[in-house]
Amino acid sequence: QVQLVESGGGLVQAGGSLRLSCAASGRTFSSYTMGWFRQAPGKEREFVAAISWNGGRTYYADSVKGRFTISRDPAKNTVCLQMNSLKPEDTAVYYCAAESGILPGSYDYPASYYYWGQGTRVTVSS
Repeated sequence: QVQLVESGGGLVQAGGSLRLSCAASGRTFSSYTMGWFRQAPGKEREFVAAISWNGGRTYYADSVKGRFTISRDPAKNTVCLQMNSLKPEDTAVYYCAAESGILPGSYDYPASYYYWGQGTRVTVSS
């Protein structure tokens, strides 16, 4: 059974940092595009960052560029999201996602991903 399990969320003050991790099990995700999305209360799920199967390409939402960094460790079947200079508007539940057949230009659409984790909550206080 395929599972994506996020961890690392919590409460942090504005300007602080958190590191989210997503552990994949059930299959090897080395050939999968991995993404992070977030959903704030009352809002739609939105793209945060994605990384190609070999780590050669990374993609970021404009709102997090320069503050967040996505990385992956194929040996550990994990993907991480380092979040620095956090803002109150970063408050949301963060989800890890995986897909083997991402079409070019569609990495930022939730519907492009088949596998999802259960989410980890990030709260940034002002």
